[in-house]
Amino acid sequence: MTKLGRYQLKKGRIYMTKEEIKKRESKLLEMTGMFCSQKLDDDYFKLSEKLIKKMGRKRDVPFKRGKLEIWAAAVIYTIGSINFLFDKSFEPFIKSEEISDFFGTKNATVSNKAGQIRKMFNLTMFDDEFATEHMNESNPLNDLVVVDGLIMPLSSIPENLQELVKKERAAGRDIAFTTERE
Repeated sequence: MTKLGRYQLKKGRIYMTKEEIKKRESKLLEMTGMFCSQKLDDDYFKLSEKLIKKMGRKRDVPFKRGKLEIWAAAVIYTIGSINFLFDKSFEPFIKSEEISDFFGTKNATVSNKAGQIRKMFNLTMFDDEFATEHMNESNPLNDLVVVDGLIMPLSSIPENLQELVKKERAAGRDIAFTTERE
């Protein structure tokens, strides 16, 4: 083990104690919370908090190295990019540069780091776990269901089955149907 500043290097990885990681996590939460309270809303704060905590549970915690300002900006950018934050037709709306300016970082660096986060957790538009309430409610896929391997409008199946689909989706599960063949 070799010393690297105030951290130790072990088998090519930066070693930090759990307490040091929790301190960095707390600082990230504080930074993103400040941004969300000034520029966004509580929904974005909750999603940012959820993403930071999920990153903190990884075996190799990604934010244990690098500037916290870049990580904070990248977390907001990640949540924003999958929820159309940078699209003027959506509310709330901000330019991506506002995030970088707030944290004193470069937009290209933040965008690249956000790409790493999206890849790390396989995040996409309309992601169930990290979509805002508005995005979950307006998700066009909510009105579709799979029947016999075909995608069909939810309204095309009987009402009792529509209610079953809605109930399962509310519980965080999805459902598909197979018809009986005679």
